[in-house]
Amino acid sequence: MGDLVAALSLDGVGQGDLVGLMVTADGASAATMSGTEWAGPVADVAVADAEVRPRWTMWSQETARTLVGQGIRLATSWDIAAVHRLLFGGWRADPEYAWACLHGQPPDQVPVAAGAPDLFSVADDAPDAPALGAAAALEAASLQLASLTEQGGGNRISTARCESTAELLCAELSADGLPMNRAAAERLLAGITGPRPRGPADAAAIRAARDALVLRHAPTGAASDLRSPVQVKALLAAAGIDVRDTRAWRLEQFRESSPLVAALLEWRKAERIATTYGYSWLDEHLGADGRLRGAWTGSDGAAGRMTASSGLHNMPAVLRQAVLAEEGHAFVRADLGQIEPRVLAAVSGDGALAAATAADDMYLPVAAELGVDRPTAKVAMIAAMYGQTTGHGGVAARRMRAAYPVAMGYLDGADRSAQAGQDLRTYGGRRLRMSGGGNEAARGRYGRNAVVQGAAAELFKMWAVTVRARSAPLGARIVLCLHDELLLQVPAARAEEVAGLVSGCLAEASRRWAGRAGGAGSRVRFIADISVAGSWAEAKG
Repeated sequence: MGDLVAALSLDGVGQGDLVGLMVTADGASAATMSGTEWAGPVADVAVADAEVRPRWTMWSQETARTLVGQGIRLATSWDIAAVHRLLFGGWRADPEYAWACLHGQPPDQVPVAAGAPDLFSVADDAPDAPALGAAAALEAASLQLASLTEQGGGNRISTARCESTAELLCAELSADGLPMNRAAAERLLAGITGPRPRGPADAAAIRAARDALVLRHAPTGAASDLRSPVQVKALLAAAGIDVRDTRAWRLEQFRESSPLVAALLEWRKAERIATTYGYSWLDEHLGADGRLRGAWTGSDGAAGRMTASSGLHNMPAVLRQAVLAEEGHAFVRADLGQIEPRVLAAVSGDGALAAATAADDMYLPVAAELGVDRPTAKVAMIAAMYGQTTGHGGVAARRMRAAYPVAMGYLDGADRSAQAGQDLRTYGGRRLRMSGGGNEAARGRYGRNAVVQGAAAELFKMWAVTVRARSAPLGARIVLCLHDELLLQVPAARAEEVAGLVSGCLAEASRRWAGRAGGAGSRVRFIADISVAGSWAEAKG
C-alpha cells in the first residue's frame, strides 16, 4: 500500500502524533487519525520512526518485543495496556478488556478470555468492538487521552507517555539481558554451595556436607532437619536458646554469642542460593552469549514499580560479583538517594520538608528540626510513610506532625481514604485500588505508602526513559532497572561522559516531573550516587 513515510507525510502526521501500529509475522499495519490505513514491511516502521518520529500506538509491550526481535527500537509509543493500568488500576489489560472498560462496561463484568487474545478477531464480549487492529488501537488511545485530559491534563498525559516508553525499555531489557560472566558465577556458587553436582547422589552428599557445618555445633541427639522450622526451633532450645520463632531478624541477637546460630544464619544464605540461585538457575536463565535474561514489565499492577522475572530483582548481593562488563565496556551505576522522602516533599508540597532536600543527606536537617539524632530522624520518616504507630518509630513519627504538618496531612488523607475503601491516585494519576480485602488498618498503611512509592516509581521511570533517549547515541544501553537504581553498560572510553549525562538526565527529569507540582514541590532536590566500574558489585560499593 505504498511507502509508510509518504503515507504519514500525506496525512500531515508529525513528531509526537498518534499512529496506530500492529506487527505480525507477515509485516506491519498502521492507521492515522485521518482514517488512512497502511500495510507493508516492518522495515518501513523503522524508517518512519527515524524520519517522522510519531508516537506509535500499540496494544501492549508484545508489539515492541516483536520489533526488538527484528532489530527495531522505537523512540516513543503509546502503550494501551500501560495506560489502562494507570486509568483503571490492577494488572489485567488485555485488548478486549481495555476496549470494554473504555466503552463503559464495568471491569468486573468483562469475562476473562479463554486463550490468548487474537488482535485481529472480534471480541464478542466487548461492546461494539471492531477487529482490534491498528485502527482500533488508535481509537482506544484517543479515548484514553480524553479520559486523562478530564482527570487533569498535562501531568496525567505526561505520565502516560512516560509509562508507555518504559514498556519499550522493558522490551529491550528482556531482549538484551544483563551481562554475567558464567565462569565467575560458577566459582562463586562453588564457594557458597559446593561444586556442581554430578548427579542426585552427589547433590545429596554436597547438601549433607553443607548441613554438617551447622550441625557440628548442635548438642548431641538434637533434631537435625535444618529445613524444618519446628526442628530448628527444637535444636535451638536444646542449645539453650528459646525463641518464639526462627526468623532471621530474631536470631541475629544471638549471632555473636552462639556459634550454632552464627552457622545457621550463614547456612540459610547458602541454602537460599543453592535452591533459588544455584546451578539450575544459571543454566536456565544465562544464555550462551553471557546475558542473564528475564521478562520485564513497566508496572507491577499495584503502585507501579518495574518488575522482572528470573530473579533479576532479588539476586543475592554476592552474585553481583559475577555481573561483569563485557570487554571494552564499563558499567555506569546510578542510585537515587533518599528517593521516597524527597518524593513525599514534592507531592505533598510541604515547604519545610522541601527545604530539607537541599542537603545531600536530608535526614540531617530533619533531625535538627525534630531535635533528635539522625538514626531517629530516619526512623521517624520511614514510620510516617509506612504508618508505624507504636514503638520507637511511632514516637518519632508523632514528632513529625508538628515539624511537617503538610506532608503528614497528605499521608493521613491517603490513610483515611484507603481505610474507607476509596481508591487513590498517585501524583501521576495511577489508580490504586483500595476496595479489595484486608482490614482497614492494613489498607490504610498500604495506601499512605503506595501514594509515595507509586510517585517515586513514576519519577524513576521518567529518569530511566530520559537516560535511554540521551545515552543511546553514545553507545550506552540500560541493562538493569532495580527499584531506584539504573545500571548501564557503556563503551569504556565514554563511561565518564555517560556518567555526567545520567546526572544531567536526573536534573532534566526531576524538573519535568516535580516542576509540575508548583510551589514547594518544584523546589525539591533529587540526588543520585553515580559511579563507573567494571562489575556491578564494585560499582555498588
